[in-house]
Amino acid sequence: MMESITSHDGFERLREEWGDLQGRSASSCLFLTWEWLFTWWKHLSTARKLMILVVRRNGRITAIAPFAIRPASASRLLPFRAVELLGTGSVGSDYLDLIVERGSEAEAIQMIARHLEALRLPLELPHVLLDGSLARTLADILTPRGWRVSTTRTNVCPFIRLAGLDWPSYLASLGGAHRANFHRRMRGLQRIGAVRFDPVRSEEERRMALGRLIALHNARWQEVGGSDAFHSRAMVQFHHELSGAALRDGWLRLMILRVGDTPVAYFYGFRHETVHYFYQSAFDPAWKDNSVGMVAMGLAIRNAIEENAAEFDLLHGAERYKHHWAREERTIGRVDLHPPFLRGWITSGAAELGRVTRAMGRSLLRAPGGGPLA
Repeated sequence: MMESITSHDGFERLREEWGDLQGRSASSCLFLTWEWLFTWWKHLSTARKLMILVVRRNGRITAIAPFAIRPASASRLLPFRAVELLGTGSVGSDYLDLIVERGSEAEAIQMIARHLEALRLPLELPHVLLDGSLARTLADILTPRGWRVSTTRTNVCPFIRLAGLDWPSYLASLGGAHRANFHRRMRGLQRIGAVRFDPVRSEEERRMALGRLIALHNARWQEVGGSDAFHSRAMVQFHHELSGAALRDGWLRLMILRVGDTPVAYFYGFRHETVHYFYQSAFDPAWKDNSVGMVAMGLAIRNAIEENAAEFDLLHGAERYKHHWAREERTIGRVDLHPPFLRGWITSGAAELGRVTRAMGRSLLRAPGGGPLA
């Protein structure tokens, strides 16, 4: 049986079953949790219409397709409605996908595909893994039915496998120059004062630390054209609500690097299941020459190892500093599916032109340097 959840209240009532399904699926990442996507829906969904497809067998949920319908927009080349995954946009959701119970993939995705065929709308699925995602399986099912599918590589997510490592063995795996630089910078800070990497523990401290991180981040990136990480009131509200829930539930990793009693850098991340995620960071510009951002990243990785995490994920972005710490990466991209009738073919051509335009824009507007940590 399939149902379509279209109301805020219906979405809210899914919380417990959603978490249970994630535990029975291979789609257990942070960005597919109910908490991340429901908070996104509240603050960042704009004019989209909710359409969460839920597959049940004998009353128990076996699949969730977390979709929304984006309205037609006069700002687009061809203003048609389209189906999108929840969590899209500039919020930084990686690895978006369907959530399906292990062993139920074939049946559930066929049901979802039939529903989408009847809907007769294009699908635009950004931020998905190009290898192994259920979104790709959905595309493979629809292609023989006349749908046109286009795939675009958009970014990489560097990550570190931590299982079996301790801090000394991880450091030994790094390049010699980077390892020596980290030790040198750490010793330099220790000569100034005691170095502490403290997690926030109270709601008051969380609000202060996140507010300071956002202010420092925006001030720095304003000098080079701005950043879309915390660029709007809605985005800031999203992060305050999400991080508050994460603090209460024990998976927030908002850390303050202090030298003596002075806060010099902030690390914003999460621990979900066995993975530590690095989301964003900021540092006091007065301490830039001390490379406090680099030290904070190293200490965050050490903290993940001490918590017995299996992986540390630096998320999307091919910035040079990430590859100093991580030697592996995953490829994420965009999958566009267009139904087999004239409007779909026209939309496909517009999407292709849009991708070219976006790629040109990114190449022209890319900020200089190696990313937020220096």
